[in-house]
Amino acid sequence: MQTASKKIINGWAMYDWANSVYNLVITTTFFPAYYAAITGTQNPEFKDGIKFLGRTFVNTELKDYVLSFGFLVIAFLSPALSSIADYKGNKKNFMRFFCYLGAASCSLLFFFDKSNVTLGLVCFMFAGIGFYGSQVFYNSYLPEIAAEKDMDRISARGYTMGYIGSVLMQMIGFGLVIAMPENPLPLKITFLLVGIWWVGFAQITFSRLPISPKSERKTKKHALANGFHELQLVWNQVKHMPTLKRYLGAFFFYSMGVQTVMLVAIDFGIKELKLENSKLIITAVIIQMVAIGGAILMSRLSAAFGNIKVLCFTVLLWIGVCIAGYFMQTETHFYIIASLVGLVMGGIQSLSRSTYSKMMPETNDTASFFSFYDVTEKLAIVIGLFSFGLIEGLTHNMRTSILALIIFFVVGLILLLFTYRAQTNIKHLRDEPLLH
Repeated sequence: MQTASKKIINGWAMYDWANSVYNLVITTTFFPAYYAAITGTQNPEFKDGIKFLGRTFVNTELKDYVLSFGFLVIAFLSPALSSIADYKGNKKNFMRFFCYLGAASCSLLFFFDKSNVTLGLVCFMFAGIGFYGSQVFYNSYLPEIAAEKDMDRISARGYTMGYIGSVLMQMIGFGLVIAMPENPLPLKITFLLVGIWWVGFAQITFSRLPISPKSERKTKKHALANGFHELQLVWNQVKHMPTLKRYLGAFFFYSMGVQTVMLVAIDFGIKELKLENSKLIITAVIIQMVAIGGAILMSRLSAAFGNIKVLCFTVLLWIGVCIAGYFMQTETHFYIIASLVGLVMGGIQSLSRSTYSKMMPETNDTASFFSFYDVTEKLAIVIGLFSFGLIEGLTHNMRTSILALIIFFVVGLILLLFTYRAQTNIKHLRDEPLLH
């Protein structure tokens, strides 16, 4: 196939620009900072923790559990939704629904304060469901609009657009914080603006992405239940593809670590290093700016050395991040490690997605295959976040939780090495080139 027109490619990448403000502003900086200020032990109402469902939790522990539950919901929803989208040919409509759900939830955080912590956590969860629910449909467009030789480049373009857009929104919020210091209103206004930004720029994507012609749409009945049947069919194919099977196993384990670190990094800075909000925002901007270069760098390295080798190198860097995080003591250490996180964050996300696209068999059911990919990632995040929160709840120490993530990365690295070996064996047996 040929790569789609520049207009369609840019329209696709624009959705990263639109929705990445959730990832940076809501999950990474402003919400964690606001949540810590509202629910921290410095407040008399929460000096012993947060009471929820008859139990008392450490505030960040509870946030990790709520977010992991949201990921669990998405893991169960996405197979059915992808199936419906494939059969009805309305992938874009489902992507639009989850976009609006996530954006509205972000804006409703404007009303979150210490008197309604449950509202804040529920909106936080639904914002995540909206973001990741739309992402499964967004990702499934990649093999439809990009030729294999262009997938790394186009995938990296999407992430790059996302990093740039989210940094701009971050700077707007930062400006509001500087203008009104010691006032929670700038943070709340930023939540409102995130939803508006997300919906507004997503319209460019929705106006440019194609819809499936009626001749290509399936008419199979029971599409809702069929989604899980589709996953079974995908797994039946994957079982007979040794390279892809090992790669998905590796992706499952290293995603437990990658996504968890990205979601809890700012919490770590708040609780362990007592960093101020302005410094946390600066740190997040550093991470995003470095991530732009990381996504581009990893794309070019993969062209020179192959995807799997570069992924192995990246996972090794993540192991280094966890070790350094455990021993981190100063603000300077935090900035250095944050820069390294940014470098490997953009690279591993972009390269993981394009590697999977390349390994997929030729199929019209791209949404079903990417549903399998997304379910794998979401279940990994559920386990990673739950484990992190559980260890913190038991030890009251985030450093122990960070160190435990190394186990996930090591298992992922071992499985990547097995993937490379399987890939090499296929080359010898079938004279097929290594994946580039």
